[in-house]
Order: sequence, then C-alpha cells, then structure tokens
Amino acid sequence: MLYAILATDAPDSLNARLGARPAHLARLQALQDEGRLILAGPHPAIDSPDPGAAGFSGSLIVAEFSDLDTARAWAEADPYQAAGVYQGVEVKPFKQVFPAP
Repeated sequence: MLYAILATDAPDSLNARLGARPAHLARLQALQDEGRLILAGPHPAIDSPDPGAAGFSGSLIVAEFSDLDTARAWAEADPYQAAGVYQGVEVKPFKQVFPAP
C-alpha cells in the first residue's frame, strides 16, 4: 500500500538539512531502485523553486510499504530526523487516483 510521509521542518534547520541531504537522498534512491517511490520532495518556505536562505518548510514522500508500522519506522529512521531537521512527521495511508497507477 502507498503511504504519505508529511514532515514539517524545525525552525532554522536549513544547515542541518543540507548536511544530512546526501544520506536522505540515498534512502530515497533505494526506494526508487526498488520501484516503491512514487514522489518525493521538499516544500520551499517561499514561493520559489530555489528558496535560497529561506530554506524549506517540510517534505512530502509518497512510497509503497508493506504496512503503516513499516512506513512509520522508515520515516523515523530518516537522516533528517537524526539531524533535527524535522520537528514533526505524520505518516498516513495514501490512495493514488491520478495519474492512474
């Protein structure tokens, strides 16, 4: 089943985000290589694809996991969590309607 991982960044976490980014991207690449990643990306803190020093307000990942507990465990093990980038993470079941899977 698909799950949406909705993360909210902690204030002033841009430097921590940048430092943990390579490890974070490696985990996403592994999901993609397994064919389980639907989409992933950050929410710019301002209305710009390159927010610069304004940074990001959070992230969205939609991926396939065997169950909700597994999705939550994966999200908890994210390098952004360990680096203090995220102040909160919500994991919810997700049903893709468009584009049709």
